[in-house]
Amino acid sequence: MARHHASDGFTLDFDPDGGDTALTTARRDIVIGRWQGLRAVLRASGTDWAVRGRRVRALARTCAECSAVESWLAAEPHSADARVLRAATEATRAFHLAAAAGRGVPVDPHHVDAAALACLAAAEAYPEDPTPWISLISVARLYPAGVRRRDLARWWDELHRRDPYSVDGHLQVLRYYSARWHGTHGLMYDFARDAAEVAPVGCPLPVLVQYARVEEYRYARDAAQGTRGVPEPGRHLGHDGAAHDVRRTWQRWITARPEGTVSPLELRDVNCLAHAACWAGVAEVAAPLLRMLGRRATLTPWSCTGDPVRQIVRWRAELGVR
Repeated sequence: MARHHASDGFTLDFDPDGGDTALTTARRDIVIGRWQGLRAVLRASGTDWAVRGRRVRALARTCAECSAVESWLAAEPHSADARVLRAATEATRAFHLAAAAGRGVPVDPHHVDAAALACLAAAEAYPEDPTPWISLISVARLYPAGVRRRDLARWWDELHRRDPYSVDGHLQVLRYYSARWHGTHGLMYDFARDAAEVAPVGCPLPVLVQYARVEEYRYARDAAQGTRGVPEPGRHLGHDGAAHDVRRTWQRWITARPEGTVSPLELRDVNCLAHAACWAGVAEVAAPLLRMLGRRATLTPWSCTGDPVRQIVRWRAELGVR
């Protein structure tokens, strides 16, 4: 659990597990070479697909650096949970290889194919689970020319049929459609707004519009690397349209949700809306969101626009959040 102390004594908690103690325990088991914790935490997740998917992706980030999931599969070769986790792990490894290859250099297609095949095998092993389809859609970004439209549409249909309001699933499609990958800003925003419009009141999907705006800024920032300067975040995140979108997401999602603490499942999305509200200057949304979050924070999307700790401390001070 990472804690960061500001100069005024305020402590921010960047727990990567968001307070999910069962997930933290399982990740510690991986570090000491035990795979049994993986089995236990995924069994305990049951068919709560949102919780299960979040745990699978978090575990995959740790498993990508070791052989824990392979050890589990060797011990229990017919475990559907193990195959689902292995698929997510292979997807994570493929992204690591792409990052290591350097910007603009595609990963070896054989590695991408292997990850895609692992996802399809996992989907066959656990037909009810939407998680392998989320992993597969994420892998699709790594193909240099993307994938055929009908294939992406079919994979999306499989995911949507199992979990129609999956935030993570929608995020993978949004990123695929972004200009950083295989689409355009317009295509990305169309997808985000369409999903937000059909989501039931109280569902977090309207925050996709805020994720899209961060994607647009990242694209502009990356394009400016090596030039005279990085674009000012306020130009992309602080205009009237951004403020309107923040208020709409607040109304459709936060005001309709039960009051109380932010769950581990919501933490990243609430941080995304809080980040957007701060940069858009919507104080009546930013202040209550920062109060809801308290000391709990996620590195992204704050890290996209500067140092996360300095930004959060600054906004809290400016908005009078104690």
